[in-house]
Amino acid sequence: MRVSHVITRLTVGGAQENTVASVLGLQAQAGMQVDLITGPSTGSEGSLEHAFLGCPERLTLVPQLVRPIHPFADWLALGALTKIFRRTRPDLVHTHSGKAGVLGRLAAHRAGVPVIVHTIHGPSFGAFQGSLSNAILRAAERRAGAVTTHFVSVANAMTRQYLAAGIGRMDQYTTIRSGFDLAPFAAARNDPGLRARWGIAPEDIVITKLARLVPLKGHTDLWTVAPSIVAQNPRIRFLLIGDGKLGPEFQYDARRRGLARHFIFTGLIPPDEVPSLLGITDLLVHLSSREGLARALPQALAAGRPVVAYDCDGAAEVCLENKTGFLLRAGDLAALSARLLQLAGDPALRARLGGYGQSLVSRQFALPDMVDALRRLYLQLGHRTA
Repeated sequence: MRVSHVITRLTVGGAQENTVASVLGLQAQAGMQVDLITGPSTGSEGSLEHAFLGCPERLTLVPQLVRPIHPFADWLALGALTKIFRRTRPDLVHTHSGKAGVLGRLAAHRAGVPVIVHTIHGPSFGAFQGSLSNAILRAAERRAGAVTTHFVSVANAMTRQYLAAGIGRMDQYTTIRSGFDLAPFAAARNDPGLRARWGIAPEDIVITKLARLVPLKGHTDLWTVAPSIVAQNPRIRFLLIGDGKLGPEFQYDARRRGLARHFIFTGLIPPDEVPSLLGITDLLVHLSSREGLARALPQALAAGRPVVAYDCDGAAEVCLENKTGFLLRAGDLAALSARLLQLAGDPALRARLGGYGQSLVSRQFALPDMVDALRRLYLQLGHRTA
């Protein structure tokens, strides 16, 4: 079976890591010929294109496939994708992300591709943006949905949201968790040397946020409660893993408010260094207002660390109240402060929640299980259309 995946960019991020792992994992399966088409990975978010250095023939760059809405470039990208599919004649096209998800599916339909699959990594529409943007994006998703054979959701919440928006039928959806290599996370340890390298003392309590420093990730709420939290527990340190446009502003504000020693900014970190940083973490906080199922949550749990998260999209499917962590109503700063302080002061509770979370993730997020589920879905869909 010949399969082409399409994604807008290969920057460092959960959807991109999922796509790369899917392509490389499926390619290793007997009878599968898999490639990836992507736009340019520009900007400060890093790139995962190096994953294809050993098999460059599996990666095709389409310069016109850019993230912002750009009618002329989008028209050119649609034409370029259609031309590629007509030339390569894939049995199945599998799209990811917003822009590539719409253009890739429409191009596959124009080229006569028999099976078209789309993964919903996160919502394209919702309360996080204005009504005009929502109307445009819902219309685009409905148009692309009309030519989609099947949808893969990384969380059940995505299926509910898209069905509620009138996109597809229930029998067109399958939930497949975004799997990853669990071993490095399970092996993560509280390394005193790594702590010292980041200026963290052995007795410090590390609260980690693993996300780009952009508005939708919720750093501002953490910033709001931080002064009160450190006043009550001066041993707390906040480890912010990621880069983004809010970084310089937060670093300046930390110095201005006398909180610089309580905040550690790592900047952009390669994915293979994340497990070791979670190893020196005591708990993870995730406050996003838009996320299919944030990869940071199962990664922290895979390392045996409890999580505190806003009840956003698929978070409730892994952040189980008082089992793997604490799930909060978005914007409830009092509860956020209380739960972070509670976990910071109770190592036995952290161990219990982290242990349950590690067991949960091992059953649901193993990379081979994701690859096998995709392969079985492809074969099933291909058999239906044969």
